[in-house]
Amino acid sequence: MGCFGFLKMMMFVFNGVIFLAGAGVLGVGIWVKVDGASFTKLLDTVSPDLSQVVNVGYLCIAVGLVLLVMGFLGCCGAMKESKCMLLLFFIIVLLIFVAQVAGAVVVLVFSSLADVIVAQIGNVAKDSLEKDFGKQADITTVWNTTMKELECCGFNNYTDFDNSPFMNYTKHYPSQCCKTTAPCTMAEAKTSEIVGCYNAILNFLKDNSKILGAVALGIGGLEIAAMVVSMVLYCHIDSK
Repeated sequence: MGCFGFLKMMMFVFNGVIFLAGAGVLGVGIWVKVDGASFTKLLDTVSPDLSQVVNVGYLCIAVGLVLLVMGFLGCCGAMKESKCMLLLFFIIVLLIFVAQVAGAVVVLVFSSLADVIVAQIGNVAKDSLEKDFGKQADITTVWNTTMKELECCGFNNYTDFDNSPFMNYTKHYPSQCCKTTAPCTMAEAKTSEIVGCYNAILNFLKDNSKILGAVALGIGGLEIAAMVVSMVLYCHIDSK
């Protein structure tokens, strides 16, 4: 097997994995949206907390479609030596790579605006809690899951729930805002001093920054390698 044959095989295997992963993610997303009840029941047998993923069904569908198209173009482009498919594959990967780099640049360049951006996000989050927590099932579920997993309370703190439908109906704060299992009163929430979810996310990112950086570099490296191989195959086909 020559160098060209080896690259074709590697391209086929790599994108075959992507295709299968995309098909799996897409299938899960469709299942969640079409038959969410049975999917939730299945997850409840594993862990009750996992049943909240039904809220990301559309995200699964979108990610699955992108992976499915990428895998298909990569596999068929390599094996059929199709210049059109290889070029489309290269363009899709390049767009994803550019989007990632652009996002990193924006974060670095506009880091001075971080406080303003956070303040705006905080206003939206607080508005969501005050108007919809305890009233809109999806929003309540997302917040409950987030607070439970991150061990946090509200966006800033427990006061974000003041005047919320949940507070007005139950006359107490969510249980995640207190360290006890009894109804979470204002005095108990104040004494517990549970950190807000914004600070909890910052702490999580800080504690796992090396892992996240390594993952980002690994993904970037795979994307560059995929683009290089696709262009090598493209140029080899063109030279025939």
